Amino acid sequence: MSNPTKISSIDSTDRNNWVWGFTPQSEIWNGRFAMIGFISVVLVEVFSGQGFLHYWGIL
Repeated sequence: MSNPTKISSIDSTDRNNWVWGFTPQSEIWNGRFAMIGFISVVLVEVFSGQGFLHYWGIL
């Protein structure tokens, strides 16, 4: 007889899955968040006319 329970595994071919650990998916998400952060810093500098650290009063 066959086993009626189905065991599902993580599909490693889907690059948009949120998977914890050192996986290609986590590196892709890390890169996406880094791009969002970089663009945010650039936009703050463009619209405020000062550097990011000066805008937050660090320098």
